[in-house]
Amino acid sequence: MENLQTITTPSTETLLDPSTVDAFRLTMRGQVLLPSDHGYETARKIWNASINKRPSIIARCMGVADVMAAVNFARDNGLLVAVRGGGHNVGGKAICDGGILIDLSLMRAVHVNAKDLTARVQGGATLGDVDRETHVFGLAVPLGVVSKTGVGGLTLGGGVGWLVRKYGLTCDNVLSFEVVTADGQFVVASATENGDLFWALRGGGGNFGVVTSFEYRLHPISIVLGGLILYPREMAREVLRFYRDFTQSAPEELTAYAGLLYTPEGIPAVGVIACYCGDITTGEQVLKPLREFATPMVDAFQPLPFPIMQSLLDGATPDGNQNYWKSTFLRELSDEAIEVLIENANQVTSPLTSVMIEFYGGAASRVSVAQTAFAQRETQYGIGILTQWTEKADSNRHIQWTRNFAEALQPFSSGRYLLNFLGQESEDVVKAAFGPNYERLVTIKNKYDPTNFFRLNQNIEPTM
Repeated sequence: MENLQTITTPSTETLLDPSTVDAFRLTMRGQVLLPSDHGYETARKIWNASINKRPSIIARCMGVADVMAAVNFARDNGLLVAVRGGGHNVGGKAICDGGILIDLSLMRAVHVNAKDLTARVQGGATLGDVDRETHVFGLAVPLGVVSKTGVGGLTLGGGVGWLVRKYGLTCDNVLSFEVVTADGQFVVASATENGDLFWALRGGGGNFGVVTSFEYRLHPISIVLGGLILYPREMAREVLRFYRDFTQSAPEELTAYAGLLYTPEGIPAVGVIACYCGDITTGEQVLKPLREFATPMVDAFQPLPFPIMQSLLDGATPDGNQNYWKSTFLRELSDEAIEVLIENANQVTSPLTSVMIEFYGGAASRVSVAQTAFAQRETQYGIGILTQWTEKADSNRHIQWTRNFAEALQPFSSGRYLLNFLGQESEDVVKAAFGPNYERLVTIKNKYDPTNFFRLNQNIEPTM
């Protein structure tokens, strides 16, 4: 094998001796893949086909020891480092050109302690992995809304899902983290150990280390009342105004998102997808106004096992599409904002694209901004412009439409952003996502990663 060309952390190129790579292989139980190896092409691909990067080395970790070995190898050789969990990573931060990819996607174990109502989940697991193991006990973790999402990125960015209004954000339900830090050390972060790191990991993203496992609090959730209701697109104004008023008085057991989307048949529609996590009979009464205020095209609300609810949107986010997303929080879902949403959605450049309106509040808003790194506690309506298309040659047109849409929403924006929806953004936008917690996060970054070893993320740059 010839010397391996790699990228080092100051973004300069260097050559790595083959014997150095061979020695690294011997420290790993998992795979070490180079560009010439079988399986490399599959291992380097991520869900978003718009991202096409080629790391020089892929370390497919099987456990904590492998992660420690990969971190130490990368640090000793000055390599650029990307860390990948088990899910989507729309912004492409979990992959790099020329450096090393520390891949946790083989680390998917979930251990449920039904007696203590806790679950220990490895960092490469997906929501579907967790649901499969917890549901047999009639329990659930408040996670996201798509079963293929990785628990790692979701949790570290806050985590908003179907149970958010009743049980809070995903990060609010973490009891402890197991972490490999930039110096290759294994530490536990909890309310009683490394409390500053515990605070930072609950919303601070991937800035502070490789989280090899999460310990979650479980809740007694088994069957929910959920599904989708669709109306013709020409009713969008009426539906969105009703949705706004309906959600303002909804009980916390109900989480409901509205969407401007296309049906699988290509018909433009407006819809609401909702999950009620309380008594089913009571939920029927809660959802009744939404189902009866007009005549829908589709009404698919029904009692569902929670894992089925968690996978209802999987088909809307298939592997292999081109993706470019933008998001913001609104000060309020005003009539004027609704008009801008509808006008721009009606000019969409791809029928695979959807515009989501997410209503938060509830339990997540009762946690103070200073209690965790996640700062967007007072927001209510989040907007996600989820642009998808199939042909790479059309990318400029779809990306420009998305940017124009996001710009049109700026007069209504609160100036805050959801970390997990960000892609390649300016420093100002990243800082706004962390809000008033940014300076404290810089202090903790200085302590745990003063050289910015973990920089391929929505980065908090150290000042040391």
